[in-house]
Amino acid sequence: MLLSRLQPFEWIVASRFLREGRMQSLFITVGVAIGVAVIVFMSALLQGLQANLVKRVLTAQPHIQILPPKEKVRIQHGQDGALHADQIQAPLQRLKSIDQWQAVLNLLRSMPDVRVASPAVTGSTFIMRGAASRSLSLTAVNLALYQQIVNLSDKVVAGQARLGTNDILIGTELAADMGVGVGDKLLVQSATGASNHFVIAGILDLGNKGANQRTGYVSLHSGQSLLGYPGGVTSIDITLHDVYAAEVVAQRIQTQTHLQADSWIKNNAQFFSAVKSQSLANTAIRFFVGLSVAFGIASVLVVSVVQRSKEIGILRAMGISRGQVMRIFLLQGGLLGLGGAVVGCALGILSLQLWLQIARTPEGTPMFAVTTDFWMLSGALVLATLSGLLAALAPALRAARLDPVVAIRG
Repeated sequence: MLLSRLQPFEWIVASRFLREGRMQSLFITVGVAIGVAVIVFMSALLQGLQANLVKRVLTAQPHIQILPPKEKVRIQHGQDGALHADQIQAPLQRLKSIDQWQAVLNLLRSMPDVRVASPAVTGSTFIMRGAASRSLSLTAVNLALYQQIVNLSDKVVAGQARLGTNDILIGTELAADMGVGVGDKLLVQSATGASNHFVIAGILDLGNKGANQRTGYVSLHSGQSLLGYPGGVTSIDITLHDVYAAEVVAQRIQTQTHLQADSWIKNNAQFFSAVKSQSLANTAIRFFVGLSVAFGIASVLVVSVVQRSKEIGILRAMGISRGQVMRIFLLQGGLLGLGGAVVGCALGILSLQLWLQIARTPEGTPMFAVTTDFWMLSGALVLATLSGLLAALAPALRAARLDPVVAIRG
């Protein structure tokens, strides 16, 4: 009794209406719960899938790569001094060092969006052992910095990720083709004719057969000397705090430094388009599920207004205001939405755990990580509650406009 006295009048009437139509309330609560469970399950699943795909794409490349500006077109004039279209020659794009790269590196590291910036030298070489030779795309890096961009330690299948003066890391396919292993020596020769002997410190699996056949890593100083860039670098690799801001940051860097800045988004345009399409599909699912929840609640409350017309008329005759009648039905819609959302969140989490147990790799591990964060669950609760309130608005207005005399006589 004491609790009833303390409760506002609208709460008492709204809860009584819901209890009296318990079957209707139960069915709509179940409907809301299923809709919210779908939202939670699909949102968590798509977020996990996107995070896994982006992680796989970025495990072998930086978020942004800074390169020297491209050579501009050379314009040639004919003997008569006139310009002819067929004499506009595209220049050969040669690898060259970034001008004043230390100053550029300091500028990049001062940017709040940049997490790590690592200089590198890349070039084409030949790797030889006895009569066997293979082409090798050689990358020279400062391992301590580069590990924060591409974690080579996670890719080592034999030996260790170490880059001393005479150390080299190569891919598994290249090691198999050359018949070498950890501790063996290789002769590496650059296009300039310079050569050096390196000892295999580790063998890497880069997750791609082509990369495993042609990729090698040496220390920055060794690569500068071998490839003919003493004291210079041909690129600067960058990781950001927000991977999806890569293109915006790249444009900003290009404007400030006048260097070429290629983001992973630009280099993987089709993949990024697919990720955006998944996000749009997730938003569309949320919208249509929310719409179905709203229509379900609205249909139940419209029927409730028709069934309780006499009771509403009696309450109006007793002196309750139109605003109180509106609040009674709005409370019913909000409570149905909130109650269904709570049950739906629990169902969604349970479905995710069940899916993680079923969808596994041949090794028995989950296909990818799926998490349900607080904000996603909160968003589902708020969406369902707002849907309930909005769905109840039309029935509430109809109930508030009922003429007490007509309602009682009807």
